Amino acid sequence: QIQLVESGGGLVQAGGSLRLSCAASGRTFITYIMAWFRQAPGKEREFVAASDRRSSMTYYTDSVKGRFTISRGNAKNTVYLQMNSLKPEDTAVYYCAATASISDYTAVAEYHNWGQGTQVTVSS
Repeated sequence: QIQLVESGGGLVQAGGSLRLSCAASGRTFITYIMAWFRQAPGKEREFVAASDRRSSMTYYTDSVKGRFTISRGNAKNTVYLQMNSLKPEDTAVYYCAATASISDYTAVAEYHNWGQGTQVTVSS
């Protein structure tokens, strides 16, 4: 198993930026795919972005394309989410997730390792 620790959440005004970080420790092969999900109050957890270090490909949900960027740290066991042009509808708890293999990057059930979450609040 691995441990995932997120940081970087907070309160920001609409149009502002935040950068989330997620550091993994433990069995590093499990971090081949690292992703960010979010969950707003009363809603299901939803996919935001994923990074696959085997292919160097990245994936985004449509609502964040052009505003959010997922990237890996030099150690490859860290992942960042740069969030620009934030909107009130981006308000949620953001979770880091990791897995060794996957068929659907957007599916919650495909990820077996989760962080504790970090709150992002965007005020209007």
